[in-house]
Amino acid sequence: MRNVKQIYRANSQHWVGDGFLVQPLFSHMGDDRGTNPFLMLDYAAPYEFAPNEARSPRGVGQHPHKGFETVTIAYHGEVAHRDSSGGGGIIYEGDVQWMTAGSGIIHEEFHSEAFSKKGGLFEMVQLWVNLPAKDKNTPPRYQHLAKADIPVVQLPDEAGHLRLIAGEHNGSKGAASTFTEMNVWDIVLNAGKEAVLEVPESHNLSLVILRGNVLINGKDAAKPGELVSFEQGGGQFTVNTGSEEAKILLLSGVPINEPVVGYGPFVMNTAEEIRQAVLDFNEGKFGRID
Repeated sequence: MRNVKQIYRANSQHWVGDGFLVQPLFSHMGDDRGTNPFLMLDYAAPYEFAPNEARSPRGVGQHPHKGFETVTIAYHGEVAHRDSSGGGGIIYEGDVQWMTAGSGIIHEEFHSEAFSKKGGLFEMVQLWVNLPAKDKNTPPRYQHLAKADIPVVQLPDEAGHLRLIAGEHNGSKGAASTFTEMNVWDIVLNAGKEAVLEVPESHNLSLVILRGNVLINGKDAAKPGELVSFEQGGGQFTVNTGSEEAKILLLSGVPINEPVVGYGPFVMNTAEEIRQAVLDFNEGKFGRID
């Protein structure tokens, strides 16, 4: 059995721009919560936005990234994205955006025009995924993973289902192309059920509880807004739900055992590489959004 190591709770929240009220659950700039190769996770918990017809769309204007990937999972609401690689479009409910910053990119994220006009419930996760040193200068790219293209796997005994955003489950392959081995599973468990799950022994493992109270391995209780970190090693683990269904984001992956040096929107391996990233951005080498 793979045992729980520690359960963390978000102890703060802040606005990113004026469109994303987020709760940080882990960060490469903070304490080590065993999430490698994942660098950071901000959870925009359900928030009701009023219609915004008379103003500019809420969101975040143009800003750079380099050396990693950003993953945006849209549970409720819509985001319009544009970047300097030519990628872009609307991230609709159920869609996932997987953007590789690589050698450097500039992008912007705003509530879509349609969502801005009508308002409504907004809920998203943004995840930063590290790149190994050999791939930190890979050309930028953009993967739009539409809801209809993300495989859905039914769990045994009608326990629920999982969406394979990335990785593998019982021979089924996830929708995203990744640089290193990892799993990103979007799991919904029905009320009063038990799921038995397992990831490779070589993976670090974490669960993000988004909705519902759960009991892990029959002894560790976790609730919405919490990050569950697991000990190293192999073995299955169980998740039981109570009287309500639960929504869980599973993150697992082979750790990238290389130095991590972060400076704002840049994540590299050395301080010198960070200085070069700042110079490259200031010299316009990340391109522009037309």
